[in-house]
Amino acid sequence: MPETPALARAATIQLAAGLAGQVVALRRRRHYDIPFMTGSPDHVARDSWWFGSAISAPSYMLAAQAWGILRLRRDPADDRARQVLRLLGTGMVGGYLSERLCRERLTLRGLDPVETPIVAFGLGGTVAMALLGRP
Repeated sequence: MPETPALARAATIQLAAGLAGQVVALRRRRHYDIPFMTGSPDHVARDSWWFGSAISAPSYMLAAQAWGILRLRRDPADDRARQVLRLLGTGMVGGYLSERLCRERLTLRGLDPVETPIVAFGLGGTVAMALLGRP
């Protein structure tokens, strides 16, 4: 059985952070807040499907990421899975950096024992996906 590519490992860590972010956002009612668009604490569950939450990408992106991981684990040479994970990672870097709460959680003043590690692993995973997914 071939070794799991570093891209699949990084994407798996990032997916775990994304799923944890979904759970925490739902429990703490952390709505998305990006420039020009803001969600509502009352609609975090609904908004997480299409817009994401304050600390997680939208559900459809997480599903596409899981698909890419599974494909890449089955066939480490799968270029389509590699491309999907690279594009998701690249897009999510922008998402993490545009999200107000994510930026806050990465400062000394905004440290939170639960949310900061989720954001740090999530952002680190997206950067790794973007870099490791290059051809």
